[in-house]
Order: sequence, then C-alpha cells, then structure tokens
Amino acid sequence: MNVFLDFEASSLSDKSHPIEVAWVFEDRRSQSHLIAPALGWTDWDAAAERIHGLSRETLVRDGAAHDFVARQMVEQLSGHALFASAPSWDGKWLSALLRAAGFPRHTLRLQDTDIALRDAAIRILRDSVPPDTLEAQVTRLVAWANTTKDTTPAHRALADAVEERAIWQRVQERAQAIVAASPRAPTPPLAG
Repeated sequence: MNVFLDFEASSLSDKSHPIEVAWVFEDRRSQSHLIAPALGWTDWDAAAERIHGLSRETLVRDGAAHDFVARQMVEQLSGHALFASAPSWDGKWLSALLRAAGFPRHTLRLQDTDIALRDAAIRILRDSVPPDTLEAQVTRLVAWANTTKDTTPAHRALADAVEERAIWQRVQERAQAIVAASPRAPTPPLAG
C-alpha cells in the first residue's frame, strides 16, 4: 500500500535531526509523533522553530522517545511503498532516526511522491489513452497535480502528509475523468 510521509526537523543544516514525523496510508489511516531529541541531537535553528512552531522544550516534554518512534515506523511501514515530497531531506531525517535507534539506515526507503502520482496515472490511463500519447498525458497530469499543492504548507508533519495523499487522490480522480471522457473507454459487456 502507498504511504505518504513527512518530517519536520530542527533545521536544514547537515547536523539537523527529526523533530516530528507523520504518515498517512492511502486508505487514510494515519499516525503522527513528536520526537524527543536523542543524545547528541543538539542542532537547533530559531528560524525553523518559527516556521514549524515547535520548541525544543515542547519536544523534550511531549515528544516520544526516538527509538519508540523508529520501532513504530519499522513495524507499521515495512513492506509498503513510502513516498515524500522531498525524499532527499525526509530520507536524511529518516536515516538519522533509524540509526539513532540502532536500525540500519536503509531499513525503510523513501521515494519521491511524483513516482506514486505517475504510477496512479499510468495504471488508470494505460487502457484508454493511445500508447503514443500516454507518456505526455501522464506528464501533464502529474504537472497539473503539483500545481494544486497548497502554496503555503502547514510545516507540520501530519498536515503535510495528508496534503501529499490528497494530491495523489486528485491525480486518480482526474485520470478517471479522462478515461470517462475518452472515446476508447472500454464498453461494458451486454447482459445476456
């Protein structure tokens, strides 16, 4: 199953660490965790705090232990396709979380959400769109979907993960509308 994931972090520096993670399954099940800093996670940027609104004190007081969060992720997300809008950044923080909890850094792997968008569009369109135009149609559909993103992300992990799932859903709905309007759409068999 597809899962859309997002992290918030202490900063965008090389020493940054995850402070919040959330994931949303394609069936809308979701989970979100504030992450208490692990030993050695000292990086902090006041400008980043102003964006996400989470203080280090809040994380220390209300955050779940990093190893608990990592175990939850491994238990619930292993075997699923994981997608993030910024897989290089989110992958960095996922790797930091997994390593701090004693897991190999590639225990879970992220892909770019655009891959999920393309896969959904191809799956829906491939039998109704002429093969010589399928790639162009999929590319246009993914580009359109990306223009529907909220221009001011919430910068909170659950809200941003929910938005990624919503974009994936919009691609499917638009692709289904294209199929319904297509002259090549398969006709149902006649009843006997």
